[in-house]
Amino acid sequence: MTPSSVTSPLHFCLILNRCAHFILEGTYLPVTIQKRISFQFVRDEVKRRIESRVWPQGSLLPTETQLAEEFNCARATVNRAMRELADQGFVERKRKSGTRVKKEPSKHAKLEFSLARQVVESQNATYRYALVERNVVTSPGWLSSQINVAPDVRVLHIVCMHYANNRPFQMEERWINIEAVPDVEDADLIEQGPHEWLLTAAPFTDAEVAFCAISADARLAEFMGTTAGTSMIQMERTTWKEDKPLTFARMTHHPGYCIRTKY
Repeated sequence: MTPSSVTSPLHFCLILNRCAHFILEGTYLPVTIQKRISFQFVRDEVKRRIESRVWPQGSLLPTETQLAEEFNCARATVNRAMRELADQGFVERKRKSGTRVKKEPSKHAKLEFSLARQVVESQNATYRYALVERNVVTSPGWLSSQINVAPDVRVLHIVCMHYANNRPFQMEERWINIEAVPDVEDADLIEQGPHEWLLTAAPFTDAEVAFCAISADARLAEFMGTTAGTSMIQMERTTWKEDKPLTFARMTHHPGYCIRTKY
């Protein structure tokens, strides 16, 4: 397309962007192309307009139908993009009043939970795993309350260690709901840790994570090669598949372990 194909006596510069629109002095002129538009692109373009104040804080955004027409894509594509922007804290969606740019946009921190083996190997260290204890027990009262299962439910209790260059890296204590994951009773957890096994055999759909600062008791200190009273970071993690509780785990890291996040 040439400038002469746009009816205007003015001299201007036309820029064809990825969403197949001409941008002219802050306006968007739709054109037709065959390239499929992804929800990631719609998300990023809406985010760009918010950050550049094309759509200022508190402003009402076009409807999903209007955006779908502008971007030449399905409404479902726009809907997914807007859901992600809402999750990221850029917009606020209300059923009857539409979608608005948040007056005080917030950013959500992103945490990545990797296997202990992956973390150790990413540090160019040699990884080693050891199974310490494995028993089938009935769920203790505190666990039944924690993951919302009946007190007489059978669970597999596991204690294992993860090492980096033969130094304690992480102690993992885990309880697995056998009713939800029956195959775990016969699983070989001598060569492979329960976390790694579960990711393949019983992937979760929801998780809750808490970080705690603790002081090592005598048992933990012995496993981690330190002294009682040493400060450590402990991560508690509960996972579910749909509404069914799968596991509860405590992962305690070596003294000085650092957690990083990005947003």
